[in-house]
Amino acid sequence: MLTILPDQIFSRFKLVLLVISVMGIAACSGGSGEAVQRNDDYSRSDGETGVVYSGPTASTDDVQNFKIHLWDNLAGEDRCGTCHIQGGTSPEFVRSDDINLAYSAVNTLIDLEAPSNSRIVQKVSGGHNCWSSEPEVCGEIIANYIEAWANASGASSNVVVLEPREGYEVADSKSFPADSGSFADTVYTPVLVKYCADCHSEDSALQQQPYIASSDVDVAYDASRSRMNLDDPGSSRLATRLANEFHNCWDSCDSNATEMSNAIAAFAAAIPITEVNPDLLVSRALGLPDGIVAASGGRVETNVIALYEFKNDSTQIAYDTSGVEPALDLNLSGDVSRVGGWGIRLNGGRAQGSTNSSAKLYDLVRATGEYSIEAWVVPDNVSQDGPARIVTFSGGSEIRNFTLAQTLYNYNFLNRSSLADGNGMPMLSTPDATEVLQATLQHVVASFDPITGMAIYVNGELIATDEAMIGANLNDWDNTFALALGNELDGEHPWLGVVRFLAIHNRTLSAEDVLMNFDAGVGEKFFLLFNVSQYVSLPESYLVFQVEQFDNYSYLFSSPFFISLSEQAPTENIEIEGIRIGLNGRELVVGQSFANIDTTINAGNYNAETGVPLSSLGAILELDKGADLDQFFLSFDRIGTATYARVELAPPPAPEAADLGEQSQIGLRLFGEINATIAQMTKTPMDPLPGSVDTVYQTVRQQLPTLEDVDSFLAAHQAGVMQLSVAYCTALVNDSARRASVFAGFNFSDEVDMSNVDLIINPLLAGLAASEVDVDGTPTSLQTQPVPDDVKAHLYSLATDMSAADTHTTVIALCAATAGSAVMLLQ
Repeated sequence: MLTILPDQIFSRFKLVLLVISVMGIAACSGGSGEAVQRNDDYSRSDGETGVVYSGPTASTDDVQNFKIHLWDNLAGEDRCGTCHIQGGTSPEFVRSDDINLAYSAVNTLIDLEAPSNSRIVQKVSGGHNCWSSEPEVCGEIIANYIEAWANASGASSNVVVLEPREGYEVADSKSFPADSGSFADTVYTPVLVKYCADCHSEDSALQQQPYIASSDVDVAYDASRSRMNLDDPGSSRLATRLANEFHNCWDSCDSNATEMSNAIAAFAAAIPITEVNPDLLVSRALGLPDGIVAASGGRVETNVIALYEFKNDSTQIAYDTSGVEPALDLNLSGDVSRVGGWGIRLNGGRAQGSTNSSAKLYDLVRATGEYSIEAWVVPDNVSQDGPARIVTFSGGSEIRNFTLAQTLYNYNFLNRSSLADGNGMPMLSTPDATEVLQATLQHVVASFDPITGMAIYVNGELIATDEAMIGANLNDWDNTFALALGNELDGEHPWLGVVRFLAIHNRTLSAEDVLMNFDAGVGEKFFLLFNVSQYVSLPESYLVFQVEQFDNYSYLFSSPFFISLSEQAPTENIEIEGIRIGLNGRELVVGQSFANIDTTINAGNYNAETGVPLSSLGAILELDKGADLDQFFLSFDRIGTATYARVELAPPPAPEAADLGEQSQIGLRLFGEINATIAQMTKTPMDPLPGSVDTVYQTVRQQLPTLEDVDSFLAAHQAGVMQLSVAYCTALVNDSARRASVFAGFNFSDEVDMSNVDLIINPLLAGLAASEVDVDGTPTSLQTQPVPDDVKAHLYSLATDMSAADTHTTVIALCAATAGSAVMLLQ
């Protein structure tokens, strides 16, 4: 995350925040007469630029870096090489006769300190000759090329200039009510459902987001709030989409826009005005559009081969903006939605690339023999049975190249290699006791290389390693697999949560690289400069917050600091106590993390270069009208010599417990109970378990049920139960002393037939009935058990089907079928 650093340069009216990017100076000719280097990265679909350069050598290192990182990627005829060449359209920045002249032409088009501000980026983002279906995607790709050039030349400092912001008077306002009732009566039923439900509903054949006409009025309300302007209904997006863009008008677009505007006005008229408390000590007000964009540089991205920042609003595709061809774009299917502030929410759906484009991961990772998966994620909860697939490069539930997944409080990393099976087992998991996975925004990196093995980092810290994988290779990877997010390719292992960033590197990130990328943060951030000069004797004084839209429903405020944009230092103490954040004319009730601030700023602790940091906390605050319309302000219990006598409100009463309805009296045994029950049934000692059984149990333990709710049972649970049952029964049959005790009277030299099969089945059923216990030995059998003869009928049928098998195999099959049955699993 962007923080205030000691090397910041401060001048009159400006505060320069430097986030130094990784210096990756590439070797180059420097005018020495050596041939100009070609970019040998996998940067085009055929591994070539499509253009052969044979002109003069680069005169400087910077020209060479321009050639490698920008020219090579844009000089092809499918990009800019048709027009912007010698004798073509000016500027001739991809001319092929002289790289130095091309360099001179491009310098008027690029900004190495802030690549996204480059003229060429803005031109292409506006639709000029974009090779993708979305112009913004082409702009992002070119910005990444420029950033790579800047990093290689050591020129990118991602400068952010804090300039004065006057702001607005905190004004009375209207806020959206929590209840959707009035919206339903005025906007939803008479207009949206009537005219928009054929497309903008999850129940329609077209299913176009946003679901402003969903059959669930609350879903429609959430989708519509940011598209309605309560203070100026005519400027609402729902109305201007009809009036100005002629979007699916049902009659005359002008009259339809008026009808929509009138409906929103009727809704707004029923909402009371929120009046600002005149006694509050308030700053000036600001919205996100008044903020200064925070630099997002400082990331290590030298070896990124697939990159997803989710900046585009498409509800069909998540674009790969790495610039490494072929683009591994992901098709969104099922329940997947966009998240404000960049990201996608996965609710059982998935984002999946084609096998053809996914093959570049196979090619480029196997070429280096190492890789890192880097993601910013927000798991929905810590109860997801797993491994639930966050990111997977696989062919189905039982075969993969790699997977990053979740099981409860753990991250799992599966990697197919010469020392692991085709399913990436054994997998590496974060330790159970640390409960490192939480339902909040987290930075996760999973890495493999043959020198150090496997590793998982969370929020910049190394959490788990597997040195047993040292020396492994990736020669067994499969090039027919596909990259997917949020679910397995067969749909059997959904993960619920938000992915806000994903990068695949074909080199491992070092511990220092991981920490740098964690510190760089994720998403679009702004600095909001709240003017407080009226309360203090220091001119041009601001209290600054870093702010970003966290998701569709909230903002994240963090890293507040006090600064003056003048050259003066405080001449007297400045007291700051009890900072609260207000939204649209009212103090917010929740999320006031900064209310406990109590500090004094004076000449002794004030630093003209860094200001004075006020808190290391963050706060999640509600989104009301939308990022374009919400206005924030600060209030203070004390600032300077002004004070406000705050009366703390009594806490609200606890809500009534939710009525969950009738619950089943039948539940599942959990993983420990399953293990103990099968152990007793097969008379297997548990302290310690036989090695062959323990290995299987440790492998499938996280795959077994962790919740008693029968509705949570998955096919993966049954697969784990059966693997464990087979392991126990195999160990039993291979132990001559123990099998003689369990199957008394049965001769293992005889074949199994109907004359002796009861000598196997009866002890198994009797052992199962007597072995249904908790992990501490407490009986947990059902009061009503299955009829033995019914169970026997199934086992007889199995014995008949196994007639061609040998005795040991048949007994193992009968034992495993009994141990893995519902009789054992239910309690």
